[in-house]
Amino acid sequence: MTERLRVAAVGYLNARPLYEGLDREPASSRVRLDCAVPSEVARRVAEDEADVALMPVAAAASIGDLRLARGSAIGARGAVRSVVIAAERPIETLDELAVDLSSRTSVVLARLVLRARNAGREPRLVGSAPSEAIAGIGGARGALVIGDPALEIEGRYPYTLDLGLAWWELTGLPFVFAAWCGRPGALSAEDERLLDSAKLVGLERRDALADAHAARTGLPAPSLRAYLRDAVRYDLGDDERRGLERFYDDAARAGLLPPARVRFFDDDRRRPAPPPSLDGLLARASDGERLNAAEGERLSAEASLFDLGLAADAVRRRKHADGVVTYIVDRNVNYTNVCTTSCRFCAFYRPPGHPEGYVLSREQLAKKLQEVVDAGGVQILLQGGLHPDLRIEWYEDLFRWMKREFKLGLHALSPEEILHIGRLDGLSVGGVLERLHAAGLDSVPGGGAEILVDRVRRKIAKAKCSSEEWLGVMRVAHHMGLRSSATMMYGTVDTIRDRALHLLKIRELQDETGGFTAFFCWDFQHEQGTRIEPGDGGTVLYLRQQALARIMLDNVDHVGASWVTQGPEVGQVALRFGADDFGSVMFEENVVSSAGTTFGMNAESIERRIRAAGFKAARRNVHYDWLTRPS
Repeated sequence: MTERLRVAAVGYLNARPLYEGLDREPASSRVRLDCAVPSEVARRVAEDEADVALMPVAAAASIGDLRLARGSAIGARGAVRSVVIAAERPIETLDELAVDLSSRTSVVLARLVLRARNAGREPRLVGSAPSEAIAGIGGARGALVIGDPALEIEGRYPYTLDLGLAWWELTGLPFVFAAWCGRPGALSAEDERLLDSAKLVGLERRDALADAHAARTGLPAPSLRAYLRDAVRYDLGDDERRGLERFYDDAARAGLLPPARVRFFDDDRRRPAPPPSLDGLLARASDGERLNAAEGERLSAEASLFDLGLAADAVRRRKHADGVVTYIVDRNVNYTNVCTTSCRFCAFYRPPGHPEGYVLSREQLAKKLQEVVDAGGVQILLQGGLHPDLRIEWYEDLFRWMKREFKLGLHALSPEEILHIGRLDGLSVGGVLERLHAAGLDSVPGGGAEILVDRVRRKIAKAKCSSEEWLGVMRVAHHMGLRSSATMMYGTVDTIRDRALHLLKIRELQDETGGFTAFFCWDFQHEQGTRIEPGDGGTVLYLRQQALARIMLDNVDHVGASWVTQGPEVGQVALRFGADDFGSVMFEENVVSSAGTTFGMNAESIERRIRAAGFKAARRNVHYDWLTRPS
């Protein structure tokens, strides 16, 4: 029996006419249809959980190397009604815009339109759930609302900007919000005919779909009928293609999307397109042009180590032309090794009740912190396991004591720990962070990211938070003004594609918040006590992966060399593969060393290594401000 085509689609009313009947016989014998919000639909295609999806076109550009089904789209030739900015005051006077993050297309379109209308000025973006975005409208704060929630607020606010109409007035072209997309070869000609048939059925049933939605929501049926018949356009013809290509071009010039072209599934069936030259891709990388995930994947797989390093070094030199490499004097303190997640790659943790489990006493902590102060240190990196008995009051008391007695910066608690505290105390992420920030938290480390692809996370740490949860903690922290680092641990069951998608997710959150100060990566340390077989690893892959990160993360200022896992000599080489930071001195390190990796250096050794590699050295703080004159 032929395996069914995995189809994902946006669950909004405006999408229903394009997949009507795919979930019923006879189509359901060929198709397995699942509906979700636009961002989740795009994720499924990116992570190979769906063959084709009715997904936002901006996500297609970011993923890269996707094809479109000819003839069908969700678009508009003027007012669309369901993609709007709503406010209590004129749109051009807004200082803050809450955005529904479920559709990257609408966010990018909003930024383009607002820049064009306001001479380059745009409000600060704050990612929110639709209900929170709408509830927060008032004063200088507006909201970008999309899909069904936008229909529900029609006429409620004195100032609205319909982005479909705004695009039409700006360009004279239709706008395409979503289309059927998939990787090359995902749709056969027969599959495309099946989608065309579903569209024909759906267009005939628009009134019935509108009436059913009206019965569920209480919205007026005549208005919904007019919406499906007059506002939303379902064709993808020549004009729509020109509008989509204009959107891609404008977004690429603005640095909001990688360059993208429109290519259809049947184009490949007629004349397969040769891939762009690798030299051309490397040249674009060296010039700092934004790459999509597929291009990053290709560089990782095909570029030579030397060429990849040259491209990353070119990016580093452009961002840090002063030739300075920074480092920080701090200490990594693991306050407890008791943890409930049982990650298969971790040799450090001990389950609750284990005789080797510990929680550091104040006396033990005081000794460690005083050593940092005596050495001229400025910060503590504080992380531990998920201890079931440590409540938020314990952390608040600890933070206040540390700040009062030692006055060190507090770079503390990974997203996983913050979520854990929230679960124990019945608090939201924002509630946890507000209380901890008031108690002394200065910034959030990027631990626990591993690979931000849930297929990988389920295999190596099934009890750990999801990718979206990790990113969500960082989003809340950034919007509160707390900066953070971003990390990657690769080399378990992850693939080249997984690693490229991880970088894409970091970059997209950085586009929204600008809250990541730096990125660090390292490979899985497979030694004593770990319970998972290693995947790819070694020095060459480390240098390749760091170089790719420097190339892909065009909006993250700093990349750190992971000499703690790779060794000081490799750390020096990493400075020619995109790194501009040498990380931290190592008073101690417990997690990686539990697996058998035991490199260490003091400040003087770090500075000697930096200078020997041909750079000037400067101490820094967590915000990458220089604390010493480069020398």
